[in-house]
Amino acid sequence: MKRPVRGRARPRRSSHFDERGAARMVDVGDKAVTSREAVARGRVSLSREAFDSIVSGTAKKGDVLGVARIAAIQAAKRTADWIPLCHPLALDALEVSFEPDASGPAISIEALVRTSARTGVEMEAMVAVSAAALTIYDMCKSIDRGISIGDVRLVRKSGGKSGLYERAGS
Repeated sequence: MKRPVRGRARPRRSSHFDERGAARMVDVGDKAVTSREAVARGRVSLSREAFDSIVSGTAKKGDVLGVARIAAIQAAKRTADWIPLCHPLALDALEVSFEPDASGPAISIEALVRTSARTGVEMEAMVAVSAAALTIYDMCKSIDRGISIGDVRLVRKSGGKSGLYERAGS
């Protein structure tokens, strides 16, 4: 057994590991069911040709943003299948929006997820954004293999014991 080094704060043990260091799913059974919400964002940077095909609706594979929205919803509902230690959650609402940025050119993605549960929906929001971004890549890769996905981040969450979090400058 390791002894703490004097003069230093003992590192906080992660809730996803037991006392032996083995991965575990956190027990949320004693937590109160509360309304919870999370907003995540991300960005897909792409060529002018790919951007124009998305915005004009002329991409060979069809309605890119419509399909990306469905992919985001499906993925968010199955977050526990993507992220091993996440609890499966029933989602009350999920909204996905896209903001084309011609100066990029890029597509910004935002997902807002709501539930009433014992644990938050931050991962569901970030998985939704990631799945939407990957779907945009998949549907436009024949036009542009250099598409870049990035800046996937939590911008706001509310509910639960820790309350409100808002990322500065989002």
